[in-house]
Amino acid sequence: MTSATTPQQATQETVTAGARDTAEAGPGGAGHRDPGSGTWRAGIRRAIRVGARPGPWKRGPVLAALALLLGLLMLLHARITDRGGLGSLVETFLPWFGLFVPVLLTGALWRRSASAVVALLLPVTVWLNLYGGVFSDKSHPGSDLTVVSHNVNADNSDPAGTARDLVASKADVLALEEITAQAKPLYEKALAKAYPYHTVQGTVGLWSKLPLSDTRPVDTQIDYGPLGDAKPAEVTMAYNRALRTTVATDHGPLAVYVAHLGSVRVNPRTGFWTDSRDRNAQSLAKAVAAEPNERVVLLGDLNGTVADRAFADLTSQMRSAQDEAGDGFGFSWPARFPVARIDQILVRGVEPESSWVLPSTGSDHLPVGAGISW
Repeated sequence: MTSATTPQQATQETVTAGARDTAEAGPGGAGHRDPGSGTWRAGIRRAIRVGARPGPWKRGPVLAALALLLGLLMLLHARITDRGGLGSLVETFLPWFGLFVPVLLTGALWRRSASAVVALLLPVTVWLNLYGGVFSDKSHPGSDLTVVSHNVNADNSDPAGTARDLVASKADVLALEEITAQAKPLYEKALAKAYPYHTVQGTVGLWSKLPLSDTRPVDTQIDYGPLGDAKPAEVTMAYNRALRTTVATDHGPLAVYVAHLGSVRVNPRTGFWTDSRDRNAQSLAKAVAAEPNERVVLLGDLNGTVADRAFADLTSQMRSAQDEAGDGFGFSWPARFPVARIDQILVRGVEPESSWVLPSTGSDHLPVGAGISW
């Protein structure tokens, strides 16, 4: 059954509906909402989003931390433990750590991180302090004697060609390392005309335009312990890796050492293995310290950079020709893309006037040269 609506009920419903319509339409008339209310709400939402977004100083905390860590690593590299050869490994390739700076800077700019950009000032300052002077040419014109050192590589397929390249350097004194018994006569024949004086002691040799005297092998403890001591001299001479001789110059005698220190290895179990090289370096440093001649030149493949702590006993008494009179880092190994200077010319009692790296030969090392004066 349908109930009838009374006049009073109809009037009440009409009034209620009208009030509802008035509230929805607002004072502007029916069907129109207040645009100010929507704009006000959107503004609040934008303000909340902006407030919640991190500012430039709060962005990129990881990048900022990495930048500080990089700077501290370069600044305090001498304090890094050498367990597993870690310290030596870092110091060997320390100049290349600067490449991380542009990588981090790119990330900082992408993230718009002011804190990361400021943090990068530390590694930039440290790197420039360590290597900023490397790119200035410190050489001086002229010299009294030109010396060249080259690891010719035991696997060199063209010893005669390498010898011809070295003759073209016009060095007065030429040191060769890693000479094999098979290649020795080839070097001797190819170098005989340019260098009338020479000596080969095991796997190292010296060729000179000036007379040599007081030549002898230097014991760098390639063999050590009871088994090493038991080997006869003729056996150990075959793989001897250092010599000492005196070059008669117009300015007086010059003691010249040629050395090829033990190789280094990287493997998962021992890390950066340097035991043999470090032992050789210590023995060589003792020999140089005992050298009575105040004028000394050391030529050779030391299998390490002069920044490596393993050579502290050597570098405390000798100077690097490249550091004193070179231009650039003077990287010498590997020949195809040199990343480290492990072939060295160190001096004592004479002045390095210039230092340079020669063009590639048939070896995996680049030759290095220097001009010295009294």
